Amino acid sequence: MKKKLVAVAIAGLLAAPLAQAQTANVTLYGVLNMDLDFVSSATEKDLGKLNRVTSNASRIGFRGSESLGGGLNAIFQIESQFDENGSGALSSRDTFVGLEGGWGKVRLGNMLTPYDQAHAFFGNAPTFTQSILQTGALWGQYGRAKNAGGFGKRLGSSVRYDTPNISGLTGAVQYSTDETVNHGWIGGLGLYYKNAGLQLAAVYETNQDTGTGADADDQALTLTGGYDFGIIRPALVYEYIIYKNSVGKLKRHLYGGSLTAPLGPGKLYGAVIYADKGKGDAARGRLGGLAYGDDTEALQYEISYTYPLSKRTSVYAGYVIIDNEKNSSYTFSSGAIAGNQPGVDQQGVVFGIAHFF
Repeated sequence: MKKKLVAVAIAGLLAAPLAQAQTANVTLYGVLNMDLDFVSSATEKDLGKLNRVTSNASRIGFRGSESLGGGLNAIFQIESQFDENGSGALSSRDTFVGLEGGWGKVRLGNMLTPYDQAHAFFGNAPTFTQSILQTGALWGQYGRAKNAGGFGKRLGSSVRYDTPNISGLTGAVQYSTDETVNHGWIGGLGLYYKNAGLQLAAVYETNQDTGTGADADDQALTLTGGYDFGIIRPALVYEYIIYKNSVGKLKRHLYGGSLTAPLGPGKLYGAVIYADKGKGDAARGRLGGLAYGDDTEALQYEISYTYPLSKRTSVYAGYVIIDNEKNSSYTFSSGAIAGNQPGVDQQGVVFGIAHFF
């Protein structure tokens, strides 16, 4: 009899954690976003020099929460990417654990930055802010690493706080220890406003001592916003970047405009983004991975159409060109072409399908 009582007690202790886990709210989600690209190569401007199927940040994830009482919740997410060739990386995308309440939420882990969040305010939502049509080619230079002039990418080793929504206004602050560089760190701030058809964002990011030179400190500021009139949604963006190290400083401005409009059941999107030439220290021709001086400007033009087949499935097509001057070498932020040479335009036609689950 005593042995049976002990067995029942042990079974109860083992079952308790399982029962508690089952009470958590866990959701499985993901997206498959694949397309066929016809693009130019690193040295050839003509379309069709490189053909490929691209996965465009296709992913699967688990997210959930557990009520801790008093309006406080534990939150978590594990998100993994998978690619068109069958490869992928576990927890390579937004993966975190944290707490959430009426005061906002705090998370620790690997997360997108406040800077990245501003891109959706400008546009490109019809193509899910992915593919070679992504707006981060010139704006934020997503194709570059953090220590080579890139801003806005996902940051590991991060702590992030998001404020509650106050009449459409939210804020965010994020800090990353950037453990790959001694004493280096990355910080970001963001303010966002959404009310009726108006959307505004102001974001800032600084990369401190993340470059290869001494005291390599980079900073970027973006102001963007748009207004949805129903028949059309115009938007504007401005970016100011500063690269600095012990031997010089480089500054660069960026301007852009976009239009999104319903066309039948789908959406038509177009954008023009201009990166001005870098201006700075004449002793160096390159700081933070970005060239300076004459003929370092670039223009990005793109147009796309997205057609919904259902609430979860859409098809899309688009065209983009990055018109590089003879001393600039910008490339796509998603699906970047390695080894792109200065003065070589990057262009591509894309046909894709996306399914959300």
